Amino acid sequence: MKKIINTNKAPKAVGPYSQAVEANGMIFISGQIPVDPATGKIVEGGVAEQTEQVLKNMGAILNEAGLSFANVVKTTCLLDNMDNFVPMNEVYGTYFTEQMPARAAYAVVKLPLGVMVEIEAIAVR
Repeated sequence: MKKIINTNKAPKAVGPYSQAVEANGMIFISGQIPVDPATGKIVEGGVAEQTEQVLKNMGAILNEAGLSFANVVKTTCLLDNMDNFVPMNEVYGTYFTEQMPARAAYAVVKLPLGVMVEIEAIAVR
């Protein structure tokens, strides 16, 4: 059985998907982009500012599920350009400070709304 996790403290899904889904104690968080849920707009600045907003959005979803970043076991980071890896990684490292999750990072041709970074995650209870 699955449970849909949704919060107004993270951007609403803009398509036929959920912010997160829980199944058998595992929480699958959809890719988050740097949309400020208060304004519905992409945050200004570079990849560091965008990564910060992405992780704030992810944190809001984790919080809604009663979890924290410590529960995250796997992330996938999508970047518009691998030149953005270092600044993304610096911000990422402030959210994952111990018992780091497994991770993959890829450069892709294009991300939704022209953003620089998107991150998805899997967490466990």
